[in-house]
Amino acid sequence: MAIACCICATGKWWTAFPFINMSAIWRGFVRTILWSYERGSWPYDIAVVVIVIFVLATPARWFHDQPQTRAAAVASVQQISEDSYAGTTVYRVDATVLAPDKRTNRSTPELERELHRILAASLTELKDQPFEVTQITPRVAQDGSVASYDVVVKR
Repeated sequence: MAIACCICATGKWWTAFPFINMSAIWRGFVRTILWSYERGSWPYDIAVVVIVIFVLATPARWFHDQPQTRAAAVASVQQISEDSYAGTTVYRVDATVLAPDKRTNRSTPELERELHRILAASLTELKDQPFEVTQITPRVAQDGSVASYDVVVKR
């Protein structure tokens, strides 16, 4: 009878679920999330490898922060009029191409520099050509915000 009991106990030992130390698993999870492993340890190295694989293998379409293309900047600049006698041209620049903190109701040197940079980058006739922004007139929308700027350029 001792043999049967031993066989039965061995069978139970083989088929029973092994003991899982949940506190050790939880402690490993918390240390990984809080990044508390020492540099050069194998858990640290594994975490770094996982992060590098994520950065390199993540498809770009998962993130919607696409850089602004030149086509969008060109579409937001329109030639309004040209005075060949005075050598001036008036362009309408959409205010959305500027950062929100740079949209002002009055002409400032910073606004002038930013509009000069946008015009030089988006228009082929002004690219690599010297020109001067002589006047900036903000066009205000009905809600009081700046919708666009009329920029007078002298070549």
